[in-house]
Amino acid sequence: MEPIVVTAIAVFVTAAVTAPTVWKIAISNRIKNYESKVGTAEERAREIIEKANLEAETKKREALLEAKEESLKAKNEFERESKERRTELQKYEKRVLTKEEATDRKSEALEKREIKLNEREAELEKGKKDVEELHSKQLAELERISGMTSDQAKDYILKTVEDDVKHEMAVMVKDLENRAKEDADKKAKEIVISAIQRCAADHIAEATISVVQLPNDEMKGRIIGREGRNIRTLETLTGVDLIIDDTPEAVVFSGVDPGRREGARIALEKLIVDGRIHPARIEEMVEKAQKEVEVQIREEGEAAALECGIHGIHPELIKLLGRMKFRTSYGQNVLRHSVEVAQLSGILAAECGCDVKLAKRAGLLHDIGKSVDREQEGSHVQIGVELCKKYKESPTVINAVESHHGDVEPSTLISCLVQAADAISAARPGARRETLETYTNRLKELEDIANEFEGVDKSFAIQAGREVRVVVFPDQVADSEMVLLARNLSKKIEASLEYPGQIKVSIIRESRAVDYAK
Repeated sequence: MEPIVVTAIAVFVTAAVTAPTVWKIAISNRIKNYESKVGTAEERAREIIEKANLEAETKKREALLEAKEESLKAKNEFERESKERRTELQKYEKRVLTKEEATDRKSEALEKREIKLNEREAELEKGKKDVEELHSKQLAELERISGMTSDQAKDYILKTVEDDVKHEMAVMVKDLENRAKEDADKKAKEIVISAIQRCAADHIAEATISVVQLPNDEMKGRIIGREGRNIRTLETLTGVDLIIDDTPEAVVFSGVDPGRREGARIALEKLIVDGRIHPARIEEMVEKAQKEVEVQIREEGEAAALECGIHGIHPELIKLLGRMKFRTSYGQNVLRHSVEVAQLSGILAAECGCDVKLAKRAGLLHDIGKSVDREQEGSHVQIGVELCKKYKESPTVINAVESHHGDVEPSTLISCLVQAADAISAARPGARRETLETYTNRLKELEDIANEFEGVDKSFAIQAGREVRVVVFPDQVADSEMVLLARNLSKKIEASLEYPGQIKVSIIRESRAVDYAK
């Protein structure tokens, strides 16, 4: 073998023999190093643990000391509060004991007082019985002396007191009336008389019929037509009745609505002039006549407003004013009545220093509801108020319309003036008419109401029922009672009768002493 190879093999064998020994030595050294480090760590850990235990013991002792101090402090606080509460409880206990003692004393006093009150109540009951017995004896003695029972004596005293009160009341009422009339009576009369004298309106009494003159009697047959077809058509379209009787050359229209009568009259006059009278022509002429009546209504309304000097009235109210041309009340034309009331209201307003134009406006529109009261439900006052509100009239005018018959209290002086003007226009002699039967019945009712009162001898209704004179028995009605009798009779008339204007009540008492010289 070559020396190099031998040498290599020898080195390899030597290394293989010595390698485990070296490895063991290295491992042993490393183990020693680790063990020394572990020992050092354990010692370090024991030192840390001992230090921690020492610190824990120290903190434990400190915590125990703090806890003991807190406990002691809480104990002291509790003892202090307990002591204070015990002190308060002792005070309350003393107060309760004091109140109980006071209550016991009051209770004893009340018991003593109750005993005294019971004794006094018994004495009072006994005294009351004695007084009742004495009162009964005195009452019986008084009844024996006076010759009247207690009820009779009571009635006598009440009657005496009532007579005295009546007398004093009558004197007081008369005195107050005289005071009120002293200043107002003279001025009121002057204003009313001046207004009546200055008012020069025309007065028209409308009838319920209209007459159309015919050129000849032959025209009656043409108006009637074959089997009456022409007259039936005319009556149906106009709503009025045609009366063709023995009156020569005349046809009478009968109906309660003057507007319809006027339309029928105009239509028949046009037919007579035209000469062609048959149903179709009648219908055409009636339509033209109705248009003419509408134009006439508007013109009448405008003329009434112009006559009163009133401007700015709504066109619909102007039409309704014109319709009152064909409306009557107790025979008095409502439009002329409204114009008259407007003029009177203006005169009265001028005398009193009020707004003349507003007073005239209220007077002209006060009966506006009568223009449609036959077509709508309700009184003409309610309808008039609704119309004035609808067409934006002022509150003063609305109140005048609403209060001119006393349905509500007037809120302005103008409303009072319209009331007065309405009464003047309606009550003026000749302004209205009524049937003889109605007139006599009203007079009889007036006298019957007066005769119902105690002490009345006779009564007489005079001046067309505008005054009633009552004669009383002088021994039953004293002078002081005449004022009360007049007032009570006036109230009874107001509640029982309907009449235009006002009724004067005059009480007459006369005492006569008659003797003969022989």
